[in-house]
This record gives sequence, structure tokens and C-alpha cells, in this order.
Amino acid sequence: MTLRVRFAPSPTGYLHVGGARTALFNWLLARKEGGVFILRIEDTDRERSSEAHTQAILHGLDWLGITWDEGPYFQSEGLERHRADAFTLLERGWAYRDFSTPEQAAQDREEQVRVGSRLRRARERAEAMSADEVEARLARGEPFAVRLRVPEGETVWEDRVHGEMRFRNEEIDDLVILRSDGTPTYNLAVVSDDVAHGVTLVMRGDDHISNTPKQILIYRGLGKPVPEFAHVPMILGPDGKRLSKRHGATAVGDYEKEGILPEAMVNFLALLGWSPGDDREVFTRQELIEAFSLERVLKKSAVFDLEKLRWLNGQHLMRMATADLLPRVEARLREAGVLLGPGAPSPPAGDAATRVDLATLVELLKPRSRTLEDLVAQARPYFTDPVDYDRPSVEKHWLKDVSGARRRLEAAMGRLQGAPWEAAALEAELRALAEELGSGAGKLFQTLRVALTGRDASPGLFDVLVLLGRERSLRRLEAALAYLRAEAAGPESRKASLTPPDEAD
Repeated sequence: MTLRVRFAPSPTGYLHVGGARTALFNWLLARKEGGVFILRIEDTDRERSSEAHTQAILHGLDWLGITWDEGPYFQSEGLERHRADAFTLLERGWAYRDFSTPEQAAQDREEQVRVGSRLRRARERAEAMSADEVEARLARGEPFAVRLRVPEGETVWEDRVHGEMRFRNEEIDDLVILRSDGTPTYNLAVVSDDVAHGVTLVMRGDDHISNTPKQILIYRGLGKPVPEFAHVPMILGPDGKRLSKRHGATAVGDYEKEGILPEAMVNFLALLGWSPGDDREVFTRQELIEAFSLERVLKKSAVFDLEKLRWLNGQHLMRMATADLLPRVEARLREAGVLLGPGAPSPPAGDAATRVDLATLVELLKPRSRTLEDLVAQARPYFTDPVDYDRPSVEKHWLKDVSGARRRLEAAMGRLQGAPWEAAALEAELRALAEELGSGAGKLFQTLRVALTGRDASPGLFDVLVLLGRERSLRRLEAALAYLRAEAAGPESRKASLTPPDEAD
């Protein structure tokens, strides 16, 4: 029999981490076993559902690369079938009409709370009613709900994650399956839809365990095959409480905006409640499909570790081919106001030769980045003039010894004017200069690094020089000297030193 699984989110909110993990587990199993992955949007809560949330869910799944084989189906399209199934349960004796008034229903709840046990007062009233009275009430158009008639005994199933699960039926209410306005409740609609879509395995979060015995009884009442069930562990925050907004971003779309790669997010989600059985942590999508199994899904709750996600993202950034990464980086640079490519303004001199090669820059920055946002932030100084100096870097490497920093910059400019512009030659020139100055290579290199990039952390200094080119590098060293000369004159002079020539009065 072909495996048929489904993901059934409600469009009352965005696609959150827990839902995305459930979708991923179902998708991985379907791909591993050659099954069918079905997407169903449970939109029967008309007041809270929205088209915007539906589109956000679809976009989130698409971003993660979780493709569906059937759907998206919409639960609201099955209302007539839901009602028909409720009346099938009535005809088969698995349900009864409840003509209780709101006042009676409220009294029933109060009594049940007072005695602390399940009471079936609605069933008692229904069974005390003669067939003639029922017909008369129906003829008068009196509203009624339909309740499931929970039998005596136990409801048992073999959960694919937790093993044997048992519920005493006396602890299950005669739940309403069809409201008096003719709309189905969750448990009926879900069973009706899963039957219609031929679902053979229901995999979902542990928070649905209490619904499972109710749904199994509805399957039996309808005379339909009961699918297998697998309940995966909950996702907790670092404080051990259920993951929520207080722990930070919980919607998948938030992580997309923060520069997390979908490949890394999929990798991270897979490890929330599943173990490959070895020490591997970094997986491609295909490797996850090959390794995934329900037998390795854990019973205990998983902890959402944001630092682990960022680390995994860095690993995927390093391993991704630069050609695949380029479009993503370029798009974010454009969003950040940095224009690239034909027609984009060149650096101050207007010399097209000074334009930075983005592919080379991305290759250099990949190992230094945790997210796309990190990479873009590090890339921006290579495309924008004047350089935006990082104040702590300036204070550490320039202002502690202004005259020494000026001397090193002036000497470097003189040495670099006629140097061959390739990394090995530049390194030899600058190491020789550091020895002549007696200041140490590290001090010289950091002085230059801040001048060229605005900060004291960057790819290798000689790679940076080659990337920027001779003319642009020398202009930046001159700008750094102007900054240091203006430093002593106060903030206004320093600000003026940073104004490009074509913008000055």
C-alpha cells in the first residue's frame, strides 16, 4: 500500500517552526518511501483565517523546498461531506442529536466540574426522548448539535513513535461533532478529510495525542480503516517551556528575512526531535531523505537552539557553491541600497576598473559569515564610499597612537604606489615595510585593514587590496589620513573629511 501522509496547517497565523518541522518530517518520509505528500489548508475557522496567512504558509513551504504531490485542498470545500458523515454516524448509532439549550449545557459543565468526573447529561436527555418527540422537535425546526456516542471500554493504538497508547473511554466526553449551525468541529472534519484523501499515516505533534482516541472512534463509527499515527515531540525554548514568541522569532518567514538559508533551516528542523544515529549534523536535503526514519524520531521534547541554527547556517554557507550563492547575495545588496552590475554608479572616480568582483568577494566572505545578513554587512564596505569607520576599531588601532597610525599609512602609500598588484607581491612589500618601521606586521596590517574596510576584521589583507584594486585602495588610505588629520580638529572637521569630493561645497 502506498504511504499517504499530509500536512494540514490552519491559516490563522504564519507558518511557525513547529508546523514547518511537522511538514518536513511528513515530506521526508514520503520521499524516503516513495509515498504521497498531501497539503490541506484547514480554513473552517472563518473569523481567524485569512488569505494572507494562507499565502504565507504556501510561501514558507516553497522557500523550504517542501513540495506537495496533492493539494492544496481546503477544508472549507468539504463542508457538505462533513455534514453527511455526521449523519452517517447518527444512522449507525454512533452519534445522537443534542437539543440541549445553552442554559442546560452551562449547567452540565458546572456539574461536571463540581463532581470532578465525566457526566453524560446530554446523552441521558437524548435517550429519555421518544422518537415522536424527536420528530416533533425536528418538524418545529429546533436547533440541535450532533454528539459522538463514546462506547465503553478502551481506545488503543500502536503509535509509531511512542508505542502502545491507551485511553479509557470513560475519560472521553461525548464530543460535539456537528454544531447546531451545521458546521463541523475539528475532530469530525479532520477524520472526514483524511478518509477522503486516503491518508494512511497521520504524523503530527504530541499536542494532538488527546485528539487521537476521539478520531479513532469516529473512524470506527464511519466504518472506515483507521490510519497509523505518529506523534512527534514538542519543541521547547531554552527555558524548557513551549516555544513561543517570548523566545524570539517563531515564524519561518522571520528566519528567511534574517538571512538563514532554506537548506540550513531544513537541516536544523530535521534535527529537532530526530537523530540520524551517528555524529553527523550537517546534511543536504538528499542526505536527510536517505537517513530519515520514524524509528529514529525521539520521544522527548526538542530544544530550539538559535546558536545551533546560526552555526548550521554558517556551515551551509561555506559549502554552497559561490555561483549558487551569488543571486541571493546580490538581491540582498540591492535591498540594502547597494547597486551592482551595468548602470550602477562606480566608486568616486567613476572608474569602471575599480568595481569589486562580487564572486571573489563572496568566496572570501563565506567562511566568515553565519547568515546572509552577516555576509551582506561585511560586503557593503567594498561597494560604498566613503568608508563608514567602525568607531571601536578606529579607537583601538588609530587613536591610541595617532602619529604612529599616520606614519604607517603614509609609508604604506609610498610603498604600494609602484608595487605589483597581486597578493604575494603585496604581502612581501608590506612585511618588509613593517620590519623597516619596527612596528610589527600585525600593527601595520590592522592600521591598513581599518583604512580599507572600516573595521578590524576582514578577509586576508592582501586579498582585500587585490579585490579593491590599486586606485581605490590608495584613495582609501588617503581618506584615512585625512580622517586622522581632522581628528584633532574636532567632529565637524572629521565629518568634512568623509565627504566625497563631488558632494563638497
